[in-house]
Amino acid sequence: MKKSLLKKVLSATVLTSMLFSLTGCSGNGSQQADPADDKLKVGIVQMIDNGAFEEMREGFIAELEAKGYGEDKVDIVYKNAQGDATNLNTICQEMVDSDVDLVAAIATPAAQAMVAMESDIPVIFISVGNPVGAGVITEMEHPDKNATGTSNAIPINEIFELSDSLTPGMQTYGLLYCTSEVNSVTTAENAKAYLTERGLHYVEKIVTNSSEVQQAAQSLVGDVDAIFVPNDSVIQAAMPLVAEVARDAKIPVYGSSAVMVDSGAFATVAITDTEIGAISADMAIEYLEGKAIADIPALVVPANAIVVNEDTMETLGITLTDEQKTDITFVKDTAN
Repeated sequence: MKKSLLKKVLSATVLTSMLFSLTGCSGNGSQQADPADDKLKVGIVQMIDNGAFEEMREGFIAELEAKGYGEDKVDIVYKNAQGDATNLNTICQEMVDSDVDLVAAIATPAAQAMVAMESDIPVIFISVGNPVGAGVITEMEHPDKNATGTSNAIPINEIFELSDSLTPGMQTYGLLYCTSEVNSVTTAENAKAYLTERGLHYVEKIVTNSSEVQQAAQSLVGDVDAIFVPNDSVIQAAMPLVAEVARDAKIPVYGSSAVMVDSGAFATVAITDTEIGAISADMAIEYLEGKAIADIPALVVPANAIVVNEDTMETLGITLTDEQKTDITFVKDTAN
């Protein structure tokens, strides 16, 4: 496959001149080269649709285009499993059968499913919270299993420190997450360790699917001072429901992504999803230009922005000082 891939990249640079030459020499009815035959084919796979994954996908594609891998050179094959694990496995098999040159797998479930195919198609995973724990690779610095990519390890300490700053006095946190996602389980475990070490308390509410999220959030009301949501695609997709429950109860929700805040959570410390998509695309380009996957270390992309939902802040009656506002990016509900 690597030889074929290099051949495609090289042929793309001379394709136009060849076509002109063939056009000049051929008569009526002669066969001409099809530009699509020499295009690279890049698959993009995700488990479910939500704002964060959309921004990651857009950031990935935009960076490819910015670095010279636009529609003239690359066919993007995008597939969404719509939250169905069986469908996800079918999509990954389709990627293998269609012999794409590379697959970008957004978040943990898609990365796990694609790596489990054990094909010779390289996988660039995007925003996998714990790649080693998820079994996607064995070692970050020396990736194996024909996969590498980016990790958005959640800055637990910084998020709870932000809570201490913006909403001081929180003693009991609700932890709301789905047990089927290893990344969210890992983050929840880290959160519990942090809270226990500091003498704080927590109440866990776990779900298995999106239909259980609203009821789980409601069950936390009256028992917690604030809610923390790990990097969990199931909860993230239902964040407007969580936000509505929390706002009515005057409970701040601290999320793990900027998109959660866009959807109504109060605040977070996070990297932008567009940026992590772009960084992942740069890694894909390294492979497309000849570097072996094993020689492209997986990256933990650090969080770099404090994001606060202004609508939620107003509903909760929270007032910030001018000094606090200096380092904050304010957003409003995406529905507004």
